[in-house]
Amino acid sequence: MLKQINISELSNNVFELISKDWGILTVQTGEKANGMTVSWLQMGHLWNKNVITVYVRPQRYTYPFINDEDTFSLAFFDEKYRKELSYLGSKSGRDFDKLAQCEMTSSVVDNTPVINEAKLVFVCKKLYVHDLKEEEFLNKDIDKKEYAKKDYHRVYVGEITSVLVQE
Repeated sequence: MLKQINISELSNNVFELISKDWGILTVQTGEKANGMTVSWLQMGHLWNKNVITVYVRPQRYTYPFINDEDTFSLAFFDEKYRKELSYLGSKSGRDFDKLAQCEMTSSVVDNTPVINEAKLVFVCKKLYVHDLKEEEFLNKDIDKKEYAKKDYHRVYVGEITSVLVQE
């Protein structure tokens, strides 16, 4: 069961969370929650707030929902969920409930869906949105390698409003 803690109680290495544990970005999609695997994200302090920055490509099913919603959550999982995280990252929620397919459940915290099986969840309120643009890349090799289709990510900066961990 998830319980709320103060962000100052966290002892996780954010670089390990991001690179090894992956994250699931979860947004409300009408009557249900939709989760997608994200591994490009940042955590830090900006505008005197604790923030998370996530990146979503326009062709992702989650894209219109994160645009329309004011909040999102970012969840991290134990290694035993690696198969489910791979599934969530490779399938679209357009035609079916991906979380249900993975036998995961969600609940609502601060009007935001959170995945109950996560070991750590950040609930965020969107503060800023920006589209990456070809002309703004200083290193053109990154643009060439990562954006051959010119499907640039949209950047979402969210203030962390709640932190939840397993009891």
